[in-house]
Amino acid sequence: MMQPFAGSSNPTPRLQQVLDLLDRISEAQGQNVAPIVDIEKLRFLPTGTFGRTWANFLNEHNLKPFTTGSRRKQLHDGVHVLTSYGTDPIGEAEVQAFLLGTKFSITNLMLGLGLLRVIHKNLNSRQQFSWDRLWQAYQRGCHSHFDPDTWQPELLWHVPLTNVQTLFFIAKN
Repeated sequence: MMQPFAGSSNPTPRLQQVLDLLDRISEAQGQNVAPIVDIEKLRFLPTGTFGRTWANFLNEHNLKPFTTGSRRKQLHDGVHVLTSYGTDPIGEAEVQAFLLGTKFSITNLMLGLGLLRVIHKNLNSRQQFSWDRLWQAYQRGCHSHFDPDTWQPELLWHVPLTNVQTLFFIAKN
């Protein structure tokens, strides 16, 4: 079943509204960038490289890369790859907690809380919201050397994923 998060071609209506709002804000602030992730090129990289793992991640989850908006938005799926957090609502919440840990600011806190609200509303009755997991993801972000606003994955496509994780001090999950 296709997940309604990450770069899904079928996000939930609420999530799509948030994504559309982020695109409008990015455009108003002049932060829109040309598409970054070229899935076709990534598919031909050697197995185990960061780029190939990113392409495999998108394929396994039936996702398309984000091709509009800010760098941060377009590189969102790469954070999933680096952290191994899923694309289900809990995994999306973990990504947001991780990102908040990497770069705490009021703006990021407000964005994260807004996204957490959308994610929480999309949990089904079998899924439990785990504050422990979110705290662990936040701490993992705090201890990393990852800056979601300045990293350049396009320079790292050819590097083994484990080396990229080591470069950013992203501990194993």
